[in-house]
Amino acid sequence: MSFLHKGILALQELLFPARCLGCTEQLSSSHPPLLCLNCHHDASEILPPFCTCCGTPLYLGDNHLCLSCLEKPLILTKARSSFLYQEPISILVRQLKFKGNLTGLASLAALTKKTAAFTDLNPPDLILPVPLHIKRLRERGFNQSQLLAQVCFSQWQDKIRFDLLKRQRATVPQTRLSGKARRHNLHQAFCLEKPNEISGKNILLVDDVFTTGSTLHECAKVLLAAGAAEVAAFTVARGGVAGIKMAHNTEV
Repeated sequence: MSFLHKGILALQELLFPARCLGCTEQLSSSHPPLLCLNCHHDASEILPPFCTCCGTPLYLGDNHLCLSCLEKPLILTKARSSFLYQEPISILVRQLKFKGNLTGLASLAALTKKTAAFTDLNPPDLILPVPLHIKRLRERGFNQSQLLAQVCFSQWQDKIRFDLLKRQRATVPQTRLSGKARRHNLHQAFCLEKPNEISGKNILLVDDVFTTGSTLHECAKVLLAAGAAEVAAFTVARGGVAGIKMAHNTEV
């Protein structure tokens, strides 16, 4: 970086200081993640032990199957989430998803890449962001899962494909529905544009938040039916984890 460039950046930070994306406190640097110390500390990383299948955080011992997966395992090989869906992570995700604020993308990537869940992923053959229906895509102007895949898996850009998995049917937003209704809502909602490119491949699905896993489950069904060798999933955050308070934060 040239002396002139450094000077311009220093002047920019002086005139337009960065602010915490969680609480708007002024920051001393514009280097991501844009979180103050308090908000950074409040980012609840999901650390081991967690379920080897669905990634649910567990209390004690080594990683092992949770009771739910022992009784009825996911069809996913594994699902991993970096953080609990709590502030400030939930703020960054909502700002991105519902307000079109892309400022937090670099911060989410910087936080996520250092987490245990992220580093527990196996290198995939293909990375598929969970698609939006064309109507929702036009309304929003972007697919947040696609953007998250690009910033979080920048080292695997050549593996990210947006043209294979398609949402063929418009559905009601999942946040309005219960677990059973979520599954019914997504029945046959997804299809493949080029199924021959899936056969024998290890696939990684990427989405913003894992709640019941219904969306990822339906995507995985389509991929496995087309001959995928295995399907794993990664989300930045995990919701629906009741009664667990994590005392961990990610050092970046």
